[in-house]
Amino acid sequence: MRAAGKLPALPSDEEIALALSQSVAESDTVHKEPSPTGLITMRPPADDVAKRQAAMEKAANTKPVLTRVFQVLIAIFYPIVLLVLAIRLVTSSLFLWVEYHRPGFPVDSFGFTTDDRMTYGSYTVDYLLNLAQPRYLADLVDPFGKPIFLAGEVSHMADVKTVIVMAFMAGLALAIVMVIGMMYLARRSFGGIRRALFAGSIATLALIIGIGVFAATGWERFFTDFHEIFFTDGTWTFYTDDTLIRLFPSQFWTDSGIFIGAFVLIVASLTLAFTWPTKDRRQAVTAGRHPGRRSA
Repeated sequence: MRAAGKLPALPSDEEIALALSQSVAESDTVHKEPSPTGLITMRPPADDVAKRQAAMEKAANTKPVLTRVFQVLIAIFYPIVLLVLAIRLVTSSLFLWVEYHRPGFPVDSFGFTTDDRMTYGSYTVDYLLNLAQPRYLADLVDPFGKPIFLAGEVSHMADVKTVIVMAFMAGLALAIVMVIGMMYLARRSFGGIRRALFAGSIATLALIIGIGVFAATGWERFFTDFHEIFFTDGTWTFYTDDTLIRLFPSQFWTDSGIFIGAFVLIVASLTLAFTWPTKDRRQAVTAGRHPGRRSA
């Protein structure tokens, strides 16, 4: 029999643990090549991109409902407020003074001097603007103690006062709405005020030109129709020697109509000029809608 050889020594527990730790360390340092498909990203179809861009543009250009409402209201109210303002300028002592002292204004054939007209005419205008009762005019007498105004004249001026006060209150209310709308548009809509006033000025010019043509082609008819709308028949016609006719002859009303029309026409034309959508203003509006973009 052959003697058996010596068996190799088995590794100790410490040697086994050391070999395992070295194997784990080598596996951590192994370099892995990136997958060829890992860098590929999915690009959406061109149609989807176009739809998204169109939706974004539409959302940027869409105005809130309240913005459109205020723009429409300002455009509608502008001619009314401007007309009421012109009427307010006519119902003033300053306008009376200019009228009574201008060359060519007809004198009173029944004896009123210019000072008399200024005195009694100012009382009439003041009555339209104050809170006094009709006796404010009814108690007015001349140096001989005779009433300046007849009962029918006082009654008519009371009717005129009602119309004037309603017109001024309505104009004030509309002006307040316009101011509120402008404050809102100034914060929410770049160029919104300009567009609203531009539309309002166009409407005003069309309105005043139409009224002007109608009045110029038949002033007496226009004057009569105006009174028939606001006053009862028979309450607004007087004799030539009545005080109201002597203070406010036909020439006064003709001049008043010309002043109101000219004032509204000039102010509306200036508004149109200053709000005209020029190229620079359109670019400014575009830049305001898209702050990240700049015009080339």
